[in-house]
Amino acid sequence: VTLRASAELDARQENQYTLTLRATCPGEDEVEGWLFVRVTAGQVLRCDTPFTSAEGDVVQVPADVAPRTPLYSVLPQPLGGLMVSGHFLGTCSSHKCEQLRKNNTPLILTRQGLVLAPDNGFDPSKDTQMFRLDIDVMDRHGHNCSGVVRVEVLPSRHPRVTFPEPHRSVTVTEGIGPREVVTQVHASGENVHYAILAPAAPVLFTIDEVTGEIRSTRQLEVAHALLLIQAYNTLLPTDHATATVNITVQGTDRWAPRCVPAIFVSQVAETVSPGTTLVTLRCTNSTGTGEYLRYALEGPPASRSHFCMEGPQLKVNTTLDYDLEAMATIGFQFTATIVVTAGGQPPRSTRVPVLVTVTPVNEFRPTCPNSATFTVPETAAFGNVVGRVAGTDRDYPPGSLEYSLEGGSGPTQPFSIDRRTGEIRVVGPLDSQQQKSYRLVVRLTDTHNDLDLAKRHSRLCDVSVHLQAVLDQVPVCIREVQELRIVAVSPGSRQPVTRLVCHGSSDGATLTYTITGGNEDGHFRLEGNTVIYLPNNQVEPCTFVLLVEVRGDSGAQRRSIVVALVVHVTPWSTPVPSSTTTQHTTLQKEPLVVTWTEVMWHPPAWFVAVLTISGTLLLTTLGCMAQRLLCR
Repeated sequence: VTLRASAELDARQENQYTLTLRATCPGEDEVEGWLFVRVTAGQVLRCDTPFTSAEGDVVQVPADVAPRTPLYSVLPQPLGGLMVSGHFLGTCSSHKCEQLRKNNTPLILTRQGLVLAPDNGFDPSKDTQMFRLDIDVMDRHGHNCSGVVRVEVLPSRHPRVTFPEPHRSVTVTEGIGPREVVTQVHASGENVHYAILAPAAPVLFTIDEVTGEIRSTRQLEVAHALLLIQAYNTLLPTDHATATVNITVQGTDRWAPRCVPAIFVSQVAETVSPGTTLVTLRCTNSTGTGEYLRYALEGPPASRSHFCMEGPQLKVNTTLDYDLEAMATIGFQFTATIVVTAGGQPPRSTRVPVLVTVTPVNEFRPTCPNSATFTVPETAAFGNVVGRVAGTDRDYPPGSLEYSLEGGSGPTQPFSIDRRTGEIRVVGPLDSQQQKSYRLVVRLTDTHNDLDLAKRHSRLCDVSVHLQAVLDQVPVCIREVQELRIVAVSPGSRQPVTRLVCHGSSDGATLTYTITGGNEDGHFRLEGNTVIYLPNNQVEPCTFVLLVEVRGDSGAQRRSIVVALVVHVTPWSTPVPSSTTTQHTTLQKEPLVVTWTEVMWHPPAWFVAVLTISGTLLLTTLGCMAQRLLCR
């Protein structure tokens, strides 16, 4: 008869059990007997239910708990003579377990059943960590029980020790006495104290472990020290941080730094790239070295934005675009001052003037206009403007272009172009029946866009000139020869004589009137198509023969007509009293012949053909003779 493993005996509730036993043998009668089991009170080994469950008991602790802090007790009231042993199965981070060896467990299990925090505390991780520990408990009678403890380490809610400024450089002057504050470090966290880790035995400086003040240990001379400072939580030494402090003790300067060059003047091309070094100053202080010198750039905002200082080097900060209007406003020159200051007491400085001139670089080619098509009447006179080619160039100065006509001017290209303005003018006869349009090739060449005048860019532009046909007719005037009689009025007035009635070859054509003969004394003038007489003190009758030329809008001679005006002028006379006798004088009319000769030559077609063939033969003969001479 054995006791069931799951049985729990309690003498206070049941102190005796009566068991009835029956036994039978083959061929015999059944016999019956009794077994009395007495339960006496005593100390029994019992483990808590959560501990003995399959999941085990769970303990939650913060990550910043102090080392060797009791985390769990296996028996609330451990009995004497207990022996507790356990083995560490694994660790869980972010609820994921990983099997580890027994000797990697960070937890500590005492023989009295206490689970302690690791000697160095937990890893201050931001993730939740889980540790599982299987524990066996045995008393002196050999009774035992087993269970599982899971320790869940939560991220610390307390701020960690950190340095807001992990690196600091401090410069002081020599002569500081002992125990004077040089600088102070500060770290955030709880229960923060400070210590100097390196050098292990500081000679020049010491630190206050509570305030973080760094003080001198003796009167300072020119020296340099690098301190490694540690800040730590006194209650949790594993929570710590480090910072470096670079302390420089400078000497006292007696004079200002000396720099070479003392003034900087330079020319820089506009294409220089940012970051280019223009000059490197060589400056020395009173100790004869270039240490502990500060360089700063002063001047107008434009200069400080385009240049900067990196130590003793003056560098280009942004692009220097010569083609901007802002660059032209400052005259393509930047002025600034480099201030070099020594770090001693009192601080002394030297000023180096800077003058940088930006020079142009011909970067872009000229650009042709979007539209270059013009129309001109075939009757356009010599020198008439056909149109203007407006080329552009992105380089400064704007409009610095030269225009030229490829092939030059000639019979096949009766046009010329102004070298500066780009105006195209007529320089030869135009005939729409022979050629209705011309294709001109205009070369645009930029000038004065580079320091080297030989560096020039050009571009060819196509220009189309269309001829507008004009009817070949002369103006028509009503009465081309007129005889007029007027009586002169008082001197100093204007006296209309006649109004010419003419019309051009087409409706709305513009006509011009010009007195070409008979007005040598200036007694007449034209106002539009009206002839005006200007009276004077003339007392004798006189006759004037005026020739007025009427031109069409083309201005060509073969498209004009001459109108002859015979003007008889009777002088102005004072009225005579009524008692006097008026005498009438009859002027005898004499015929006046006006002759206008127009010379024209119309050669026959055969003459033109013979002349062309003769000229071709003559040129061929001259060419052959010249070739033979050259071959000899």
